[in-house]
Amino acid sequence: MLRRWAAAGVLLAAACSAGAPRPATLDTANEACRHCRMMVSDPRFAAQIVAPGDEPVFFDDLGCLRDHLQAGGRLPAGAAVFVADHRTAEWVEAGRAVFSRQPGLATPMGSGLIAHRDAASRDLDPEAKGGGAVPAGEILGPLAGPGGR
Repeated sequence: MLRRWAAAGVLLAAACSAGAPRPATLDTANEACRHCRMMVSDPRFAAQIVAPGDEPVFFDDLGCLRDHLQAGGRLPAGAAVFVADHRTAEWVEAGRAVFSRQPGLATPMGSGLIAHRDAASRDLDPEAKGGGAVPAGEILGPLAGPGGR
């Protein structure tokens, strides 16, 4: 009887932990960009794709994420895309992020693209001053949702 309860507890815990994927922890000493293979060394420019049962896929520059998705990069069932808020380096669901292009900003692969949780975070970021807004659809393609925001 005790084994049945233990097994039921394990199944219940697994069911409760299921749901939308969460962002993985970025190890800047060991993670390479899936697209360009350079080390993901600056978390402020990073992005990731996470899916249930798969290892997270990291990118060192939003341009690499964009190029990966445009090239038909594999997006597993149930996958979620996260981008780092440039000001705080906290993970944000990519579909909710605000994107901008800063031509003079040295991003890892030179795209000049940065993301923020929202307009308020962007406005507090001194490196975002004077940048141009970029529609999410330009980076995320159809993942940006209707209208490409």
